[in-house]
Amino acid sequence: MHYGMDEGADAIARIHAAVQDAVAALTAAGARPEALAEFVPARRTLGIRREPALRRIGSVWRLGVFLLDEAGTLYATGTLVRATPPGRPQYQSQSAEYRRALRAAAQRGHFREGETVNFDARPTPLDPDALRASTGPLFLRDGQALVRWSAAADDAHALAFEGYLSERVDLLAHPPEGA
Repeated sequence: MHYGMDEGADAIARIHAAVQDAVAALTAAGARPEALAEFVPARRTLGIRREPALRRIGSVWRLGVFLLDEAGTLYATGTLVRATPPGRPQYQSQSAEYRRALRAAAQRGHFREGETVNFDARPTPLDPDALRASTGPLFLRDGQALVRWSAAADDAHALAFEGYLSERVDLLAHPPEGA
């Protein structure tokens, strides 16, 4: 099926407008951002072993399957860790040890205790061809920007991007009482 240039360009323009509206609303509401980091693997520097660490590269708002920064860059959510003391190895399960190692990496990255740290977040390319072929959370079908809101959700259960983003922004800007 051939898509016209205008159809893709219109969808991208609507995405950009929704993202800019989201940044403005979250900024005006003073919504709580979270840390964005990159994973720095173990390495040797001048013969000294450096353990893996998470290095702060910015801050983002968590909007469901997306992260959004103040510049309007939209990311696909990656991995999340809370900066807490890692504790001692328990050897209970491989996944528990992996989470412990991530907490230790966050601690080495000098994040505040209890701070939420996002990493492995991939920037979402906002061009029609990339979004038509996308297997990530944001994609285009028939000139509409849609969201796969869950890894298990197929395209038939996708939601309209503008509505999804608006709902997530409202929840973060005006959290329910007690949240």
